[in-house]
Amino acid sequence: MNFNIGGPSNLSSSSSSSDEEEEAIMAAPGAMDAEEEEMIAQYGQFQQAMAQYLNQQNNPVRRGGSIPGHIVINRDRESADRRLFYDYFTENPRYNDQMFRRRFRMGRSLFLRIVEKVEARDNYFMQRRDSVGRLGLSALQKITAVFRMLAYGCPADATDEYIKIGESITIESLKRFYRAVVEEFAGEYLRSPNATDVARLLRIGKDRGFPGMLGSLDCMHWKWKNCPTAWAGQYAGRSGSPTIILEAVADYDLWIWHAYFGLSGTNNDINVLEASHLFSNLTQGIAHPAHYVIQGKEYNLSYYLADGIYPKWSTLVQTIHDPRGPKKKYLQ
Repeated sequence: MNFNIGGPSNLSSSSSSSDEEEEAIMAAPGAMDAEEEEMIAQYGQFQQAMAQYLNQQNNPVRRGGSIPGHIVINRDRESADRRLFYDYFTENPRYNDQMFRRRFRMGRSLFLRIVEKVEARDNYFMQRRDSVGRLGLSALQKITAVFRMLAYGCPADATDEYIKIGESITIESLKRFYRAVVEEFAGEYLRSPNATDVARLLRIGKDRGFPGMLGSLDCMHWKWKNCPTAWAGQYAGRSGSPTIILEAVADYDLWIWHAYFGLSGTNNDINVLEASHLFSNLTQGIAHPAHYVIQGKEYNLSYYLADGIYPKWSTLVQTIHDPRGPKKKYLQ
């Protein structure tokens, strides 16, 4: 038995002739054997599959935007935005300036300046309406969630309880916040001091009793919570847990104008100093000049205040050991 199978266009014409042929075969007693019955069954299955295919082509399934297994939570973000505003950012907030500084690790005016600059740099932080007209998350909500993570090291989903923001949006806000801050403030704050800055730092150091001082130099360890197990040994420092070292120079107003970050926690301050580029300009002879007099002697190189582990260089001034009392003399 031969079947003339055409495309979707001649399926209807071929179906009528096949029905007549099938009726004629069924009418003849004993005319079909097992092979013919199997072929007829296969042909019926083919017709059913082709009809289903044409139905799908003519009536495509419209899929929604929901993710299978995703739990939709009505967080009432509008009320959370109003509560956040009345708690911290209105003219008479519920929490005063001292509590704001403790919880945000900065003053309210500085925080609002950062929000304004970041929102102008990246429109992701601008509050918009969704397809049904509801207001989305505000810039205050997104950036407050970012600062809670940075200030307290809390996970992304922990900010949902007060700010009513999802974990994925919090992580995306954190990434975009980093990028916007670098793009907006790098030219002013992430740089080495120029001649004007050096003159200002020297003047302030002189007024504070340290003529020729540019700032304080020290290293600090940052805990690497998600350090790979294979690297944990080389990054485990004195605390026993994996850490990464940051070398920084800061002046009186906490302007960190030198930062060298990334060495493993097994290094000490001397190893970090030898690997950093702190004195690269000085070795090339292009450092900014500094002229000051101490006890009648003139100096032309500025220096940094450091602790006792640093080498005795002319550009590093260590702390003076001056114990007060007999107990301090013997125990220090």
